[in-house]
Amino acid sequence: MDEYKFPDYRLKRKMDDPSKTPLLLIACGSFSPITFLHLRMFVMARDYVKHNTKFEVIGGYLSPVSDAYKKQGLTAAEHRVNMCKLAIDKASNWLMVDTWEAESPEYQPTALVLDHFDQEINIIRKGIETENGERKPVQIALLAGADLIQTMSQPGVWAAKDLDHILGKYGSFIVERSGTDIDEALASLQNYRDNIYVIQQLIQNDVSSTKIRLFLKRGMSVQYLIPAPVVEYIQQNKLFEEERRSSSTNLPATNGDKGKQTEASASASASTS
Repeated sequence: MDEYKFPDYRLKRKMDDPSKTPLLLIACGSFSPITFLHLRMFVMARDYVKHNTKFEVIGGYLSPVSDAYKKQGLTAAEHRVNMCKLAIDKASNWLMVDTWEAESPEYQPTALVLDHFDQEINIIRKGIETENGERKPVQIALLAGADLIQTMSQPGVWAAKDLDHILGKYGSFIVERSGTDIDEALASLQNYRDNIYVIQQLIQNDVSSTKIRLFLKRGMSVQYLIPAPVVEYIQQNKLFEEERRSSSTNLPATNGDKGKQTEASASASASTS
């Protein structure tokens, strides 16, 4: 990869409504490969913010996990970053891909990734400008699927200090998913309820990276399930072919790949180090 530089070329420079709180959405995940649902989550979140909150979205970032995560089915960070960039290149005017986490030689817990964005946006760039020339601090928030909150509600999975840092300082926008009891998960996170925003998925979509890899393994088309440039990139670089040689053929019932939902044990151990 090229030398790291924080991308801000699509970041809003000035707020439209100075009475609102500027908000930056961050999705951390494997993105192996990125799917339409990953992108759709940002759009659903922005609609929710517009109609239900006093926030104003100023940008959104995809932050692919580093190779140090060592998750099954995780293709090289360079490829995952390239696929994410291809997915948003001509399809969005406000989403960006940040490579800081992907380029890290060590696994970076979610709390530290959010700190990185806070540093770049609020410390280095001093927030965002308002119409009167003043600058306002930006609220950084984690965007994820409901199964992330489910892991956060399970004792011992996440370090308590990381939970407090993520949900207490930053907050989270959570997209509902079928098969996940979000009310039960939220019941054990009442201390942070005011910082957790639940977004209904009005049109159900359970496409996952795991299912995409299994389709590819079985020699099935993934056209219209993931962005066309990503399909072409996978074919050109012969990605996920090693999975095609394995014996498993059953499609999973749930998605454990969106956000960092499957980082449970890794997050718990890395967060306490």
